Amino acid sequence: MILPIIKYGHPVLRAKGKEVAAADARIRELAADMLETMHAANGIGLAAQQVGAPLQLTVLDISQVEDRPSSLRLNGVKVDPAEVMPLVLINPTIRLNEEVCAGNEGCLSFPDITADIDRAVSVEVDAETLEGEKLRIEASGLLARALQHEVDHLNGILFIDRMSSVVKASLSSRLKRLQKETLKG
Repeated sequence: MILPIIKYGHPVLRAKGKEVAAADARIRELAADMLETMHAANGIGLAAQQVGAPLQLTVLDISQVEDRPSSLRLNGVKVDPAEVMPLVLINPTIRLNEEVCAGNEGCLSFPDITADIDRAVSVEVDAETLEGEKLRIEASGLLARALQHEVDHLNGILFIDRMSSVVKASLSSRLKRLQKETLKG
């Protein structure tokens, strides 16, 4: 089922997600609905907060993006990212590489707003799967950027928090308008 995507201004986007104790039927259904919602919106990632559920659960799928390559090691084994997509991650924790680069980002909770954001070039993420298996992800490229963006969401951090003050100031009126529309609706 396609769920409504929460827009900027709604307090749930600032909520730190609760740890998921077990991938029960409710969590499995939510993950499936999140994947359907993300794909319908042409997104590459979606956090539970973005559909109104403050949980440590996110989905990602970069398989349709061909112009921004990624590398991926799953549990130490190099794999083609497109072959293991989509990813459903429960209770992810992230470690960032020190090397940083700017890249363009958008967010489904901020329609039509994009900006260059500094992010680590590569990351390591430990998470659980819906089957309860432990997963270690080592990623670079777009997948590393998407993982950082989504784990930020799970901790109540939005991509606008990572923007330079100059960029954020230039988007100020659009952000205020979006926030006002969200709070009205």
